[in-house]
Amino acid sequence: MGLLRSETMQHGTLVLPVQDARKYIDKIGKDVSIQFEDMNAHQMRRPYRKFIQRIDEMERILRFIFEELSKTEGAPEMTKNRVHEFLEADAQSRYTLDEVEGKLAGLYAEFVKSKAANEKIVDDRNHTVEDCEVIAVAAKMLGAADGKPSDALDAPLLSGEERKIGYAAGVIATADQARFERAIWKVSLGNALWQFEPIAQKITDPKTGLAVEKSVFVVYFQGEKGSLGQKVQKVCNAFGANMYEWPASAGAAQRKRSDLSKTLADKTAVVNAHNAIMLTHAEELFAEALGGGNSKIEDWRLFCIKEKSIYSILNMFQEGMTLTANVWFPAADHDSIKSLLNVMNQNKGGQDVAILMPDQSKPRTVPPTYIRTNEYTQGWQDIINTYGIPKYQEANPALLTIVTFPFIFGMMCGDIGHGSMLLMAGIFLCKNGEQFRYTQPAIFGARFMVLSMGIFALYAGFMYNDFFSISLNLFGSGFKEEPAGSGQFTPLFDARDTGCPLEGGQGPYIFGLDPAWGGADNELIYVNSMKMKLSVLFGVLQMFVGVCLKWSNAFHEKNLTDFIFECCPMMVFLCCFFGWMDVMILYKWTHVLDNPPNIINSLITMAMGLGVSNADTAPVWEGSIGLATQLMMYSVCAVPVMLLPKPFILLAQHKRAEKKKALGGAAATDAEIGHSAHGDHGEEFAFDEILIHQVIETIEFVLGTVSHTASYLRIWALSLAHQQLSLVFFGKTLTMGLEMSFPMNGIALYFLFAAWFGITLGVLLGMDVLECFLHTLRLHWVEFQSKFYKAGGDEFAPYNVMKLVEPSGDM
Repeated sequence: MGLLRSETMQHGTLVLPVQDARKYIDKIGKDVSIQFEDMNAHQMRRPYRKFIQRIDEMERILRFIFEELSKTEGAPEMTKNRVHEFLEADAQSRYTLDEVEGKLAGLYAEFVKSKAANEKIVDDRNHTVEDCEVIAVAAKMLGAADGKPSDALDAPLLSGEERKIGYAAGVIATADQARFERAIWKVSLGNALWQFEPIAQKITDPKTGLAVEKSVFVVYFQGEKGSLGQKVQKVCNAFGANMYEWPASAGAAQRKRSDLSKTLADKTAVVNAHNAIMLTHAEELFAEALGGGNSKIEDWRLFCIKEKSIYSILNMFQEGMTLTANVWFPAADHDSIKSLLNVMNQNKGGQDVAILMPDQSKPRTVPPTYIRTNEYTQGWQDIINTYGIPKYQEANPALLTIVTFPFIFGMMCGDIGHGSMLLMAGIFLCKNGEQFRYTQPAIFGARFMVLSMGIFALYAGFMYNDFFSISLNLFGSGFKEEPAGSGQFTPLFDARDTGCPLEGGQGPYIFGLDPAWGGADNELIYVNSMKMKLSVLFGVLQMFVGVCLKWSNAFHEKNLTDFIFECCPMMVFLCCFFGWMDVMILYKWTHVLDNPPNIINSLITMAMGLGVSNADTAPVWEGSIGLATQLMMYSVCAVPVMLLPKPFILLAQHKRAEKKKALGGAAATDAEIGHSAHGDHGEEFAFDEILIHQVIETIEFVLGTVSHTASYLRIWALSLAHQQLSLVFFGKTLTMGLEMSFPMNGIALYFLFAAWFGITLGVLLGMDVLECFLHTLRLHWVEFQSKFYKAGGDEFAPYNVMKLVEPSGDM
């Protein structure tokens, strides 16, 4: 799969005939992987910009049509995310640019005209509805509530000289009601009365199609034609209130209400007719295309995306008798690309054909990084790419991350119960992955990661013998409690490794931690010591692999300077100091020592060169102190070897190259020296910068190795936190219920189990799993990858139609 290093890339020139260039690009985007270079970047010539402008307009029309159809009541659901069906239909040339553009232009003209007419119709109907609501409120206030007239329907409320009260009635948005009241009170100085009545039905805004809550208001003030009435009218206009005539009597209100009801019925019928027309359009455009697949409007959208991408690629070509562009492609795909072009070149009589000419000379640009992945490895590669893209042919951390990431996660989150639940979640996501491919692409991409982390968490759970904080005795304990209940355990195996097995003994526990440690007084001390040492062992091992990958980079680049003066001293420093620490840990585990040394004190004594004078324990074995002194000397000597030689060697190479240039030899260039020193082409050589850079690299590795080793203790810390949280939650819920007397225990356990299960899902399988994931991510990005990974590459970005149309999104 090429996960360790990116695939070998080949540079070439693609020549296409002008008249069939679109067909070639369309086929290339579906069947092969080619990355195009922009040949017009400096000249800014875009010969196919008119096509892109046409497609931009088509996409705008599609968004407009979709927005209008989404407002239609009862419209069917749009079918989408059927990418393969679309590509199959597109391969049959079911859609053409001119045809789709013509249909969209016709629909757009029809929809614009219909929208303008509908806005006027809906606005007229809204005014009628509001007028009816005003009349209904007036009838209620004037004595004709609930449609029952009073004894004097024709008699006005006030008549003749006595009618000296003015009024203003209308409808205002409910959201503006409070501000409207304050404004009326200010302009009237408290000399006006008002009343509001909310409208039960929501009125639709003709422009946005959204429902708006409104209220009927009536303001009474003194003087029918005075200045106060003008002020109230200005306030109403400022708030955009729709004003309506207030009836003089209940009888007038009743008669007007009857007339408005007939008018409202007619206008409602017109609105319904328009909705029926829009519903017909929606059923047609949202229906599945011929032969099944997406809705017609969705197919048009995907078609526009594809066509726009094709013409964007064609804009990168240089014009002439033919179209020409430089391309990158995997060397392994050269034959398949040539085969594709040959098939398309058939029936052309040898004229106007496409040609791919590989570039035999060294390209000026750095090749892009292409790492071929599958559905399982893609998620892990995405984690690495989030940190940075590997340089071309640089060692890729994803190959080892596939194993080390879930393994270290399992060490942090090791529990049989929680691992099983995480494993079942992974199995569910893998089995039902297709339903998340477009709706939840992040979950779809992480399904195999969840599965792997569940497997390793379950494995580590058996190693820790931890099942929801309970130890399982699956194979029979290697200890016997004598006498029973005393808390004193006797091993049933040769604990001192004397070579004489105990008679009748069954040996140590077969797999994982012996269940006798569960609940023991010194369980926490023993388990902490074990997990702490395991964390350091695997941490140093992973850093060792990181330095080995740095060796592989030096071998691949044939960089002898980096190998001798960086890789070798780094390995010496790591192995002689922290490797020695791991040796002491393993030796203590495999040998019975009467006076075992304290490893931390031994390392401090070793670093300070104190020998045995200040050591509080005996040596690991006879002669180990002398060996430790030698190893420390090697570690100290490795530091100046990392620091000094490389900058001066690069300076000598630079001077030699300058001398050759002065003599007319162009074999050695500054670009090569710059590449050797910095990893980039064309950088100007500066000795002071290189020296400072080397000092920083040396300090970072030496101090970083110390801090990174300590950083791996987070594996132990998170494992301890996970186990203790599980123990507390179990003890404060289920254990309390089990300790109750019958029948309260049965009732209490019903509720306590629900509480325990909810806490387990929310905390231990939610927050804690996420925390373990993030810390594992940090260990890989910082502690592991910093040893060899520069991440300065450019990702290979071939033109791929599937990736363009695959993501799901709204119009």
